[in-house]
Amino acid sequence: MPEGDTVWLTARRLHTALGGELLTRSDLRVPRLATADLTGRALLDVTPRGKHLLTRIEGGLTLHSHLQMDGSWRVYTPDERWSGGPGHQIRVILGTATHTAVGYRLPVLDLIRTSDEPSVVGHLGPDLLGPDWDAEEAVRRVCADPARPLGEALLDQRNLAGIGNVYKCELAFMAKVTPWLPVGGLHPGVPERLIATAHRLLEANKERFDRRTILSTDRPDRKLYVYGRKNQPCYRCGTAIRRKEETGRERISYWCPGCQSGPAPTH
Repeated sequence: MPEGDTVWLTARRLHTALGGELLTRSDLRVPRLATADLTGRALLDVTPRGKHLLTRIEGGLTLHSHLQMDGSWRVYTPDERWSGGPGHQIRVILGTATHTAVGYRLPVLDLIRTSDEPSVVGHLGPDLLGPDWDAEEAVRRVCADPARPLGEALLDQRNLAGIGNVYKCELAFMAKVTPWLPVGGLHPGVPERLIATAHRLLEANKERFDRRTILSTDRPDRKLYVYGRKNQPCYRCGTAIRRKEETGRERISYWCPGCQSGPAPTH
């Protein structure tokens, strides 16, 4: 599940492999970009912004991509076999003399002027892993609509950038409330602690794809409290974890009825 930490690490790996190098191969497999040729230009840097990737190219261009639910970038050396998926799922190939980056299943891919980057990321709130991180502003935005369910407020990238469905579920569990509790129902001080925890967790996970929210080393086999653990016993109280797929949305919520207070689906 690509979230802010996954995007941060993806950006670093892309930049390490391609940053500062001339592109010797450019294949943008999106109809509107099919004639664009970036070969001969230097790839200047790859910058993460929330869940967005900004790949800046010499000449004032930026290749903007978003992983959403299933997208991924893979980096290969010349002798490696590509293994990110079948060929028809490839949306972009960027190659240098030493590495090739392949973007699979990217639902968003745009080539824009670097000066126009605010048009695709300017709406985002403070980035949990960015230089603009502002915890107070993030708390203010999350709490701006007291009637809004906590889960929705956390997922809204205009409030803070980087939280996805995994962290939404885990943070609600750690706050001992359900994702459907209105933000205004949180006790004083909880929003601040919740946002601080979000920042701490993403920082702890940004250099590994093996995400975990249980940071204790006592039980390394335990990685997540509730996400992906339907019908398994809660690590705290033993109650079976529940799962709810929200109609019409690619969102699934996991929660512990024993530990988390607040509204919850009855079936």
